[in-house]
Amino acid sequence: MIKKIINISIIFLSLLAINYNSYAASRIKDLITIKGVRENPLFGYGLVIGLNGTGDSEGDITATSMKRMFSKLGVNPQKDFSTKNAAAVIVTAQLPPFGRLGQKIDINIASIANASSLAGGTLMITPLKGADGEVYAVANGQISIGGLKQGAKFATNARITNGAIIEKEIDDPFEQKNSIRLSLNNADFTTAYRIENTINTSLGGKFAVAKDSATIDLIVPANYHRKLIELIALIENYKVNLDTKAKIIINERTGTIVTGGEIILKEVAISHGDLTVEIGGKVAAAGGNKSAGGGAGGAGKASKETFYHMEEGTSLNDLVKGLNALGVTPEDLISIFQALKKNGSLVGEIEFI
Repeated sequence: MIKKIINISIIFLSLLAINYNSYAASRIKDLITIKGVRENPLFGYGLVIGLNGTGDSEGDITATSMKRMFSKLGVNPQKDFSTKNAAAVIVTAQLPPFGRLGQKIDINIASIANASSLAGGTLMITPLKGADGEVYAVANGQISIGGLKQGAKFATNARITNGAIIEKEIDDPFEQKNSIRLSLNNADFTTAYRIENTINTSLGGKFAVAKDSATIDLIVPANYHRKLIELIALIENYKVNLDTKAKIIINERTGTIVTGGEIILKEVAISHGDLTVEIGGKVAAAGGNKSAGGGAGGAGKASKETFYHMEEGTSLNDLVKGLNALGVTPEDLISIFQALKKNGSLVGEIEFI
């Protein structure tokens, strides 16, 4: 019997078009980062107080921290005290590029002991340091756990919007630079060359040089000295055609298949269970079966098996659409892809995640 067409749980995403001319041009801004223009991680150790009995009930770290805090406030407790209304936490943040004094940034808070919830608490003043040990921001404020009820899942992770104030800037005379380095988010020789060529053509000179698949060095033209921001604004909005490797990414746990790049199929015949797929060659119905219309979408049915014919040079996208229409399962698709790769009819990488 012919396989019944069924709903399958596969998600097929064609991230990029199949041929170069059909790629949508992308802004250089979305493809690169500029050396030195990045966030810097900050971290600190702090205390959350005002918890309704959901704080740390064991361990010395919270009690020791509370005693030190009281000492700084001029209070010297003579007896041990409960810390159930307080919790030791680690506070993290990202110092934005060109962050300035007084600018506010968001912070994340995570319990490090056995507190059951941070809901309703208040973060005490917490210095946030960079990798060099210097304090760049100071955090404090009312805890927010995104509306979760006390004791709910993940209630020991919290966030405070604008919860820290920048207290120290990173000195970087960016405007005075005579050269900058552009780094591709995804290394690719073709894309790097296209960016180099686009910049040089637009600026009217040899100012950009692709050093490798991920690096482009740019000399600032004389007429843009002291106007680097204007130059970068222009370059960021130049558009190039992004290129990528032919690649299939498969998640067997979820049945998700993602394909990108120019994946074209060569002549091949596939037999998988009751399914026969022929790519290229003459349209011949196996066992007397009748093929319905050749090309990248024709499918015919017969009493014993399903026969599917496609022209040579058909894209993998078309093959997957056709097989989905015939009710092929994700497991079957994965087996077919692996066989095509082994046979050499599928030119591209297959990666499992």
